[in-house]
Amino acid sequence: MGIASGQSMAFSMPGGEACEASRKRPIDLDHLAQQTFGDRELEAEVLCMFCHQVNSVADRMSGADAATRVTLAHTLKGSARGVGAMALASLAERLEGAPADARLVASLKAEAVRVCDFIATITRC
Repeated sequence: MGIASGQSMAFSMPGGEACEASRKRPIDLDHLAQQTFGDRELEAEVLCMFCHQVNSVADRMSGADAATRVTLAHTLKGSARGVGAMALASLAERLEGAPADARLVASLKAEAVRVCDFIATITRC
């Protein structure tokens, strides 16, 4: 039993809204569906690429100097907003303004793990 090709992941989550309130998910699936015009395959591809980027940025963040952190945070902020990872985007935006804040770096990395764990539950990447 498959999902119709035009149906978005936002409507194929096991358990639907009973699993976790949409606003508490690390990815706004409605936003993602709008960005990908409901193309489920594109959603999965975008999320996998995003997760790779998130992991790369998170790995580089700890040892980076302030200028590099600002650049990494800015890049992550844009892509996170694009896929609907709004909490991650917010942390990245805050880090842009305070690149030396080690607690903020730790918070961003923790949210990055949460986002990628969520992506792993809804994709095969």
